[in-house]
Amino acid sequence: MSMFKIFDTAASGLTAQSTRLNLIASNMANADAVSSSIGETYRARQPVFKAMLDQLNPNSASTGVQMMGVVESDAPLVSEYRPEHPLANEEGYIFRPNVNMVEEMANMISASRAYQSNVEVMNSAKQLLVATLRIGQ
Repeated sequence: MSMFKIFDTAASGLTAQSTRLNLIASNMANADAVSSSIGETYRARQPVFKAMLDQLNPNSASTGVQMMGVVESDAPLVSEYRPEHPLANEEGYIFRPNVNMVEEMANMISASRAYQSNVEVMNSAKQLLVATLRIGQ
């Protein structure tokens, strides 16, 4: 693996964690949204990633991560009997998203730390590269 491949790998990790953080922020922002039907209610979203392999050497270790898509949670939505609410359906129910704030906070901490780790990898690789160039002086 070349020295510059390290930067590509860490950059793909930064992109993945940034995307993950954006989805977590979206989930948290919509946690209190209310709807009158199940079909219109916001559902928690999670990213799906896959490891990328080196195109020239498919038997090598993975060289990064790629986002494959976003999946919506299949956890049940929260229905609440509130007949006085303006968005209540004909039975008097409103529907809230299936966003678990504790789970989202844990995911946010995990994604933030993974992002920080990728930044540290890039900084360490840069320092090693600079130190290697200084050997010849």
